[in-house]
Amino acid sequence: MTILLVGALAFLAAGAVKGVAGIGMPTAAIALMTIFFDPRTAVALVLFPMLGSNAWQLFRAGNLLRTARRYMVFALVLVACVTWTVFATRQTSDRALLAVLGLVILLFVVVSWRGWVPPLPPRHDRSAQIGFGLFAGIIGGLTAGWGAPLAMYLATKQVDKDEFIRATGFLIFVGSLPLCLGYARLGFLTGPLAGVSLVMIIPTLIGFSLGELLRNRLSGVGFRNAILIVFVLMGVNLIRRAIWYG
Repeated sequence: MTILLVGALAFLAAGAVKGVAGIGMPTAAIALMTIFFDPRTAVALVLFPMLGSNAWQLFRAGNLLRTARRYMVFALVLVACVTWTVFATRQTSDRALLAVLGLVILLFVVVSWRGWVPPLPPRHDRSAQIGFGLFAGIIGGLTAGWGAPLAMYLATKQVDKDEFIRATGFLIFVGSLPLCLGYARLGFLTGPLAGVSLVMIIPTLIGFSLGELLRNRLSGVGFRNAILIVFVLMGVNLIRRAIWYG
């Protein structure tokens, strides 16, 4: 019962973050759940909500084939790198995972808040897709936190809000598939956890719908900054816990 209650509240809040920003659901959910559960359990619980919410986001955004063609290089590199990372880091300690999660969250905040990413000419897009695909694959395969690398890459392309939603929905969905299969193969995603993770799709989509309403009604700057301040606190707390782990 505790895991259902904690999970439902965490995914409701994380879904709202994703509805507003288009990204950040796994990062928010995992940061909240690691207060109560170990990092591997938190990542396992986020897998099906991540798949479901991004499939829904991509369906709502439309233009699936065009999006797939535009970001195919990124997607192929991402899938290969996530697959390798999941198996290569299967013995990583909880302490290291907490530290990496905290650093990824703070990187996500810096990129989202300041936008310190220079634009790249279109002729360099293929190289950018390969480079950021590798970065996202390593970070995503280890922590399921894709937000910072994706936001950085899309910032180099200076895409509009709708394209950002389409691209992140597609790439996170595609990258989630090998992560889910890898966790199942390694025994991190057990039958009971898979069942709870499936149930967590419901509060995630409710939160996502609420976040979409907020995104359509508000200017977004103040709300975004408030969310990022919360992320800073979560990131610092994860690093603190890693330092004093056990």
